[in-house]
Amino acid sequence: MLQGNSLLQNIKSSLISSITIEELSKIYRPNMKLDPSWLRKWQFWLAAGAITLAVIVGLLFIFSGNSGPAYKTAKAEKGAVTATVSASGTLNAVVSVQVGSQISGQIKELFADFNSEVKEGQLIARIDPETFEYKVRQAQADLDAARAQIMMQRAEATRYQVNAVNAKRDYERNQQLYEKGFISIGARDTSHTNYSALAEQAKSAQAQVAVTEAGLKQKQAVLAQAKIDLGRTAIRAPVNGVVVKRSVDRGQTVAASLQSPELFVIAENLADMQVDTSIDEAEIGRVREGQKATFTVDAFPGRTFEGTVKRIRKSAQIASNVVTYLVEIATSNPDKELLPGMTANVRIVTDTREDVLRVPNAALRFRPAGTSTKAAAAGGNAGAAQMKAQRERLEKELQLNDEQKTKLDGIFNAMRQKMGAARQAQEAERKKLIERARTEMNAQIAEMLTPEQKAKFDEINAEASSRRQGGGTTAGRIYVMENGRPKELAVRVGLTDGTMTEVFAPELKEGTEVIVGTVQKQSGSTNAAPPAGPRMF
Repeated sequence: MLQGNSLLQNIKSSLISSITIEELSKIYRPNMKLDPSWLRKWQFWLAAGAITLAVIVGLLFIFSGNSGPAYKTAKAEKGAVTATVSASGTLNAVVSVQVGSQISGQIKELFADFNSEVKEGQLIARIDPETFEYKVRQAQADLDAARAQIMMQRAEATRYQVNAVNAKRDYERNQQLYEKGFISIGARDTSHTNYSALAEQAKSAQAQVAVTEAGLKQKQAVLAQAKIDLGRTAIRAPVNGVVVKRSVDRGQTVAASLQSPELFVIAENLADMQVDTSIDEAEIGRVREGQKATFTVDAFPGRTFEGTVKRIRKSAQIASNVVTYLVEIATSNPDKELLPGMTANVRIVTDTREDVLRVPNAALRFRPAGTSTKAAAAGGNAGAAQMKAQRERLEKELQLNDEQKTKLDGIFNAMRQKMGAARQAQEAERKKLIERARTEMNAQIAEMLTPEQKAKFDEINAEASSRRQGGGTTAGRIYVMENGRPKELAVRVGLTDGTMTEVFAPELKEGTEVIVGTVQKQSGSTNAAPPAGPRMF
């Protein structure tokens, strides 16, 4: 076609250049008498012009009939389709222990540095112990003084007890003498009073001994605490590992008041590490423990490392209204090349299909010229029809009342606006926006339901989620060439990896050419298929 256009341009140029100004001036002049020779020449030029015009019209008709767009195609092929979730994360040791100080003081000695390998219980630093040694001595002296005091009080208590025993004997003898009439009643009462006073003094002395013994135990506790604080001046490694961070220097003062100051960070085992990555709430439903994952780091370009999803933390992380969940990916590091803190670009394999019929994603987005507007409208109408069907199903199966129906209409209207905004985004972002809008819509619907309705609504959502994530398919269409024209072919769309998509259609066979774009013949450029509207359900 490009050659036909060039030929047409050449014909037009030759026609214009064949009639010069001089010849036109010869054909007509004012007040000129018509000469037969000039008349014949005039007739010749009219005939030549008519023939040339007929040729031009014919060429235009021929080339305009073949001026339709040329199509770029690709073959439907069998192969593997792997669905993944991509995110970024940070490499960390499986166990990182922050070593701090429980006491305040000045760092006197350091016995470990960056990258030092340490054993559990190994001395890695020492705080100046002088102050704590004096406290131990003072506590020991107080304890010794308390012990001496208690010995004196025990002796005093013993003396009072002996006096009380003697007074009791005197009273008993006087009682016998009184009964025989040898002494007066006054003498007997005096001996009884003396005995009672000495007995009470003995009890008081015993009580004082008990108080001093309690004080002795307190002094012993103070001494024990002083010895513990003295022992804490020696900072020891709590685990076997490697020092990955040292936060203090010799001579620096650390203050342990409300929070223990960090002195070292020890990674327990760098041969086994983990990648802590944040997964968007729109993608977390596809991630399961035990799934395989791969990741790359900038430090080793071209290399891919493998791992396994170890844990999905239930606690959500919210930043700027974006909800993510932390996923731990375990990986081995036998050569200890990977270091804590490295940024990792992670791909988690959520599903894999082997030997399936697949087509490029562009084939599913392609719409022939003149039908793109219809297709877009059809896509929007299809989405609206799906939302209408879903709303009718909810009203019927949940048995909503009038107030709930009114709220449901508002929720679906807001959802329709969000879906319209999502259609303008790129494919990867569009998917996240749709999932986020769906999650928000489900949460809003659940808030207005009764417990019985909510249980049924959860069943409906579980069914829809299983259809989306558990191998369910959705409707789609592609175009194939038939008799030189695009032919629409309805397909069922399965798993996608972002580039290729699994499709099901009885008419579609391996090797079938599917249209993925058009080639603009005037400019020679290739236009890929524009993004289609998002599939809601």
